[in-house]
Amino acid sequence: MRLLLVEDHVPLADELLASLARQGYAVDWLADGRDAAHQGMNEPYDLIVLDLGLPGRPGLEVLQEWRAGGLVTPVLVLTARDSWAERIEGLKAGADDYLTKPFHPEELALRIQSLLRRAKGLANQPQLKAAGLQLDEGRQCVSRGGEEIQLTAAEFRLLRYFMLHSGQLLSKSHLAEHLYDGETERDSNVIEVHVNHLRRKLGREVIETRRGQGYRFTGEGQ
Repeated sequence: MRLLLVEDHVPLADELLASLARQGYAVDWLADGRDAAHQGMNEPYDLIVLDLGLPGRPGLEVLQEWRAGGLVTPVLVLTARDSWAERIEGLKAGADDYLTKPFHPEELALRIQSLLRRAKGLANQPQLKAAGLQLDEGRQCVSRGGEEIQLTAAEFRLLRYFMLHSGQLLSKSHLAEHLYDGETERDSNVIEVHVNHLRRKLGREVIETRRGQGYRFTGEGQ
């Protein structure tokens, strides 16, 4: 899953970037509201974490512009001010969730997981489940029928994306855009390698190949 973090406080941004990377997210970081307004509308993010107190342009104004422009990406708003009025303003502007500083990185991680599941119609699932598989996001592993299957970090990222988009046809270029940040070279051949690794671990039929189109997660492994 590819996230955009918009936060101008460098020590906090560094902490969050490291924490989110450990959880298997590809994260782009911006510190200015003007840059965020443009990039948020033009890059395929799965979720945006937006600080309201930004240089350049206020975060609330950026959020309002995104929503007015038709952006439906989930947005989690951060603020250092614990004000009911500001919470209401943020929600009215289109924020999907709200987190007041200071906060623990683990709370942010859980809120992100919840928002991503909600965006895919899986809000009632405390854990990510699809087609008989149960994904443990904390330990980055998957189980089927009580049997645990260990995954590499890259396999975990890919499987999580497939499970959040179960049954959908996903091209290699689409997967690369959502699994790597803007600074990483995107090689669609690497996606094919990781798909083959998942098939060996979960069963050949778990991911269907549509020649010339991409992949579809079915979960019908052995």
